[in-house]
Amino acid sequence: MTAVLQQPGYDEERLRQAAEQLPSREVQAGMLLSLMGEPDQYSYPSIFIYGHQASGKSYVMQVLLRELELPHAAVSCVECVSAALLFEHVLRSFFGDDAASRLPRSPSLSDFVRVYRQQCSQSPAKQTRYIVMEKAELLRDADANILPAFLRLQELDNITVILLSEIVWDKFRPNTGCLEPLLLHFPDYSKGELHQILSRDRHPSYSAELYSSYINILLGVFYSVCRDLRELRHLAALNFSKFCEPLLEGRAKETDTHKLWRNIEPHLKRAMQTVYLREVSSADAVQLITSGAFLFLSGLSAHTHIELPYYSKFLLIAAYLASYNPARTDKRFFVKHHGKIRKTNFLKKNEKTSNHLLGPKPFPLDRLLAIFYSVVDSRVAPSASIFSQISSLVTLQLLTKVSHDDQLDAPKYKCSVSMDFICAISRTVNFDIIKYLYDFL
Repeated sequence: MTAVLQQPGYDEERLRQAAEQLPSREVQAGMLLSLMGEPDQYSYPSIFIYGHQASGKSYVMQVLLRELELPHAAVSCVECVSAALLFEHVLRSFFGDDAASRLPRSPSLSDFVRVYRQQCSQSPAKQTRYIVMEKAELLRDADANILPAFLRLQELDNITVILLSEIVWDKFRPNTGCLEPLLLHFPDYSKGELHQILSRDRHPSYSAELYSSYINILLGVFYSVCRDLRELRHLAALNFSKFCEPLLEGRAKETDTHKLWRNIEPHLKRAMQTVYLREVSSADAVQLITSGAFLFLSGLSAHTHIELPYYSKFLLIAAYLASYNPARTDKRFFVKHHGKIRKTNFLKKNEKTSNHLLGPKPFPLDRLLAIFYSVVDSRVAPSASIFSQISSLVTLQLLTKVSHDDQLDAPKYKCSVSMDFICAISRTVNFDIIKYLYDFL
């Protein structure tokens, strides 16, 4: 049963509608409302909300601000790449385009404060205004005075700044010092809460009990490796039609849970290998969920639908070669004019142990990049994009970082994908990886 939000100064019907849209987040929404206070009262100057990805931070704020019709400016720190864009967005949200046009071409913080104060004198706040900053950890890379100034913005007006972040405040706090915000933590969803939320997306053609049992099966498989609500919702939409195949063909009834499980089990195991690697785009997934239509890519391997950038595929290939080839063989495979190599330098095939049986070996970053620049066709200049793609492969758990962050020398990695996986990746870029593996000489 949905809990009821209670806060003086707000319409009870609007609070009820907001609570219905916030399953398993009524406690956090109630705490947030108590910190915000009544609409015409001064609230706290700043609130810092933190929690893991897909824990409901942005969604709770959007629902409360929309349903309670509170004046606000929703700022994405990913989109506002400069202070000028940040200042313009805040002024435009509260006072319109005319106020934003009063800023000079390259505004400073003083210009923003001057224009904001002028607008407040002309249009004083009748109730608390809110600035909600998503991905607020990016403010650490902005000018040093931006964050401390926004945390003290209430000195100009009845305004509250709400920061949404995935990191804790101890790693966020600027070295120059600032006004400390109130901290509010959003914990991860429990298994029962995920079941409750995902069960709300049931297909209208099937009973709630059937979809609930399907979600229970899905969480039993994926909960230990994935607790991201968005990814679990994507997986649920992607595989539901396969779960219902025996029902459509008349081979089972809704109560035949064992038959339905046996039909979906191999597909869920295959989907385990591509968690976070979308087989359809995010936009398509949202369209599938909202329209009630569900998609399953039958007859094709999940590996062939991995959407990795072009150079990320070659980075993954280079990482696999670095993990399973001895370092002394790099000259043989990747140097065109390496000269004559004596056969005594290499063990005979029947006298050596297969590196694939021993498992992947760690390798340094410089070796990975050297192999990458050797196997990629076109010339690629070292750039931040290449290094960010390496970080993305680590995030996707295709690479594993084995060195510590405080280690002074170059970081070390291991490739954590299977032989079949890397062969499928290699085929998409027309690269014959077998020719470059020492075990297959």
